[in-house]
Amino acid sequence: MNILHKVALQGLKKNRTRTAVTIIGVILSAAMITAVSTFGVSLLDYMAKGAAQRYGGWHLAFLDADPSFARERALDRDVLATASFENIGYAALEGGKNPNRPYLFIAGFNAETFDALPLTLLSGRLPENSGEVLVSGKASTDGGVSCAPGDTLSLAVGSRVRDGGALGQGDPYEAGTETLLPRGEKTYTVVGICGTPAFEPDSAPGYTLITRTDAAEGADSSALFVTLKNPRRVHAYLRGAADGRPYILNHHVLRMMGLSNDPGDRIFNALLFSFGCIVVVIIMVGSIFLIYNAFSISLNERTRQIGILASVGATAKQLRNSVLFEGLCIGAVGIPTGVLVGLGGIGLVISSASRQFGDIFHTEIPLTMHVSALAIAGAAAVSLVTILISAYLPAKKASNTPVMECIRQTNEVKMESRAVKTSRLAERVCGLEGTLALKNFKRNKKRYRSIVMSLILSVVLFISTSALVADLKRMSEDAKVVTDYDVGFGAQELDDGELLRLYDSLETAGGVTRSTCQSVVEYACTVPAGILSDGYREYAGVDPAGEPVKLPMELQFLDDDAYLEIIRGLGLPAEEYAGENARLIAVAKMQDRRAESLSQLRGLFAAPAADVTIIPLSGGTPKTELGREASLTFVEFVPPDTPPVMGVSPQQPYVFQVMAPWSLKEAFIPSGAPVDIRVKGLTFQSENPSRSAAEMKEIIRAEGLTAPYLLLNASEMLEENRSYIFVANMFAYTFIIMISLIAVANVFNTISTNIKLRRRELAMLRSVGMSDRDFNRMMRFECVFYGARALLFGLPLAAVSSWLIHKVMVVDRVKFTLPWASIGISVFSVLLVIFATMAYAVGKIKKENIIDALRDDMT
Repeated sequence: MNILHKVALQGLKKNRTRTAVTIIGVILSAAMITAVSTFGVSLLDYMAKGAAQRYGGWHLAFLDADPSFARERALDRDVLATASFENIGYAALEGGKNPNRPYLFIAGFNAETFDALPLTLLSGRLPENSGEVLVSGKASTDGGVSCAPGDTLSLAVGSRVRDGGALGQGDPYEAGTETLLPRGEKTYTVVGICGTPAFEPDSAPGYTLITRTDAAEGADSSALFVTLKNPRRVHAYLRGAADGRPYILNHHVLRMMGLSNDPGDRIFNALLFSFGCIVVVIIMVGSIFLIYNAFSISLNERTRQIGILASVGATAKQLRNSVLFEGLCIGAVGIPTGVLVGLGGIGLVISSASRQFGDIFHTEIPLTMHVSALAIAGAAAVSLVTILISAYLPAKKASNTPVMECIRQTNEVKMESRAVKTSRLAERVCGLEGTLALKNFKRNKKRYRSIVMSLILSVVLFISTSALVADLKRMSEDAKVVTDYDVGFGAQELDDGELLRLYDSLETAGGVTRSTCQSVVEYACTVPAGILSDGYREYAGVDPAGEPVKLPMELQFLDDDAYLEIIRGLGLPAEEYAGENARLIAVAKMQDRRAESLSQLRGLFAAPAADVTIIPLSGGTPKTELGREASLTFVEFVPPDTPPVMGVSPQQPYVFQVMAPWSLKEAFIPSGAPVDIRVKGLTFQSENPSRSAAEMKEIIRAEGLTAPYLLLNASEMLEENRSYIFVANMFAYTFIIMISLIAVANVFNTISTNIKLRRRELAMLRSVGMSDRDFNRMMRFECVFYGARALLFGLPLAAVSSWLIHKVMVVDRVKFTLPWASIGISVFSVLLVIFATMAYAVGKIKKENIIDALRDDMT
């Protein structure tokens, strides 16, 4: 260790308070970077495990592999495991709605395949032999196939051929270029409906049917699913192994590893990377400023010492290396401690949030801390770079200062003509003490600028982070699903008689306090343009004297008790809304995302009532023979939520929903009439939704229901949303607390050291007779000047920073709002920290002997 390094160590020991605060800043910085990187790695590992549990842990799949190719892949040293199913063949799909998918594709699973490729059962069970099939739910929602457990399918199974070559699921359908060559007839019994399998690509020509393999019938090809030992080599492995064969990637798993090349996943990874970069940059900026100020003030305090060392032959490089050595010593203590603190802190946070993550992602896999050596090394490297940058900048400045300026210390205070002149108004308002404070503020702008910059940075960091937290919280709240029922049962293919019988059974479930039976049918009506509101005519570009306008609508049939309760709640005469020719109530409003209540939505019709002809739809086509006149009364009322439904409902720029009692259903729609039913089902309110839903599942199973259905516990979705908010709040407020600690350490270090550097000046004022009261008043004025200047620049910068972060990180549906509460807290906190730090530093100065302070030569 050379003499300069010894001098640096002595300087650290001599100024223990400043050294301790600087080390604390390094610990906080390293802890935050470690915590952020470790949490990010842990979360991605957790989500990758969850995706593997739900969709399978395979990384890539070859959709058309012959037996020899499958054996080669199984013996490949880069492959961890393989799984496969037989490509039994294709069958023509009768009555399909999607012209790009005219086939059914039959896949033969064995026991190992069911384990490797998890399936989500919507109803029924898994097939147990080669005569039973499980039908993909997409065949119903996208292809229009109507089948339920218990149905029988007789299929002519064969092969797709184009130009003499066989085609598979990886080859999209091209009309007129291929033929289906049948090989034989097969009969299957449908035993269940499942969610769309992860191995069924969007471009696949056939909807998947899953059966059991038959050892007596071997398929010519199979779909091979490969799990690699090193998933990061997935793209390189494909280039060498695919050899022109069609393949798919398991994007559900690969996106969590940052390995998916799907455009949507690239956006996901970019957003994730952007968020991580923003957080790390915020931490680095705060840390650099804190550590930079510490070294800068340290060098100002040692200016004469540096000049003396330079005068006896120390080179600029040696002086810089001395300061960098000081930074390395601080880092040697702060970085390892910060990494350990970060790991311990994020470990506690993760263990506290583990249950909420299970509620969010509906998985039994626990969220555990995943310690990554690469992440820890990266956090240590970022912390070290932060320290070196912070130390190098002031060291370079000090080493380039002329020797005589350092020894005489003439570079600290430079005043130009009239630089410290104050106005008469300031003297009259602030008095002598305030004038002295203002002159001190002007005579040494560099020193006071560092304090103001520290405060500005603190304000910007706190408000910007708070704004990001508020945005994330609003996004979580916007994602909340609010319903007026606790448990919903949807089954639009169930006939009315069976639905009512099931209704009587389900409402006996424990905890049920209220229930309704509903059926929502798609209708259309043609109305004169003149009776529509100005708002809708302006939106649709309709002339009041023009052609009649066709409006899609929905007719919601409710059980009579629920409908009568609505009529009474609206204060309408029940006798006018009962009977075959009764008036119907309707809600007809224009959609407006900015509206906060129903009354703020503009009406679809100009008058409060209208007589219209309503016609049910069948396959999207009006059934004119079933049309009838209806007298509608438009009400300010939110219709009861409809039961859950599989698939996505079409969106309209308006809400046009008519409500009618169940007793009129037969009059509107004769039994057996082919109409488009959007949803049919039951809703229940319960004192204990979980118990009610569990008992309803048992009742449905005991009833032997074969039609596809959806039973939804809405309270679970609300609990999931509360878990989102809890997790977001916990991590965000932990981040805010640590950022605030860095900011407070920054301000404390800067102000206290600056006060210490003025000890001779302050001792001189006391020596000429300034009383403690006047002295304290002068220091309070300085605090006000610091705070006013910091807030004057900090609040606008914080607002701009918050807006930029909002634009980068938050979707458009969340409106930008300033975090006024955080702004108020920051204003109060800035003044509190300044006064508290000033009181601490001045208290220490007052304890010193005035003569000793005046003799201080700052060596």
